Amino acid sequence: MKESKEELVSYLRKMMEIRLFEEKVMELLARNIIKGASHLYAGEEAVAVGACNAIREDDYITSTHRGHGHCLAKGGKLPEMMAELCGKATGYCKGRGGSMHIADVTKGNLGATGIVCSNVPVAVGAALSVKMRKTEQVVLCFFGDGASNNGVFHESLNMAAVWNLPVVFVCENNLYGMSVAANRCSAVQDMADKAKAYNIPSMICDGMDILNVKETIEKATERARGGDGPIFVECKTYRYFGHSRSDPRAYRTKEEEKEWRDKCPIKQFSKKLTDNKILTEKEIDQIEKQAEEDVENAEKFAIESPYPDVKELKDDIYAPSPSELLNGGAIR
Repeated sequence: MKESKEELVSYLRKMMEIRLFEEKVMELLARNIIKGASHLYAGEEAVAVGACNAIREDDYITSTHRGHGHCLAKGGKLPEMMAELCGKATGYCKGRGGSMHIADVTKGNLGATGIVCSNVPVAVGAALSVKMRKTEQVVLCFFGDGASNNGVFHESLNMAAVWNLPVVFVCENNLYGMSVAANRCSAVQDMADKAKAYNIPSMICDGMDILNVKETIEKATERARGGDGPIFVECKTYRYFGHSRSDPRAYRTKEEEKEWRDKCPIKQFSKKLTDNKILTEKEIDQIEKQAEEDVENAEKFAIESPYPDVKELKDDIYAPSPSELLNGGAIR
């Protein structure tokens, strides 16, 4: 492994944080503290953490309705994340975005979206801005296998190819779009094959192996950053929970779920670290205990935070007009 011990430990800690965060979210949903829909990322942690550690801090990502892991992997903070899901004023979007609309532009996270595939054209637009500004950044665009059947997916890939844009399309193929198996609604088994129609090269990696994801995304971003245009990466992964909290997963077999839980990215990576004598089991337990404490503290912060003031109900609906910005001193 080329990574330092410090880097490897940070990857493990972040995957544990995401898993424990999602388990806590499920608990808060059951207690009706978190309202509405929430789509959990548990099982897919290696994709977000591997991919986001393969890019620069000033690079961008666009996220999905299953985006908690993306936000945390791109530098998001547990307290602000939990507060946002709980609808509190201290959340990333002041409690107005909730689970599916978290954004943190200070970290390059251009935002999650509740509309399947709607982040893909946003990524293409961000990549166009990078090319126009000549900043040598790249854009990681996360989406699921189901998104690849949307018309805007094909329009976006074609545009990115025609304009030779620095975007890495990262397909998190977790085998299901809601309750429909990918192999029942897609004419190809590998979503990466869809990139061929637009002359976009592609790669496939094991989405349950964080180092395999990281290495693959590093190669992809090197190509995009070097001016060779877009590239498509398919990560084979699996979500452990249902599509959302109302999903009993009746369309999946217990045998299939066990097979993928045996491939747990956290367990696999932990074993790799102990086998290579990088960490002891005791050290791994300590890392997990700290992650548990951090998630518990985030829950406490969220629950104790205030709800948005009703007087602010109409704030942030419209962007300021140029004259307002000018009078406020934002435009000079």
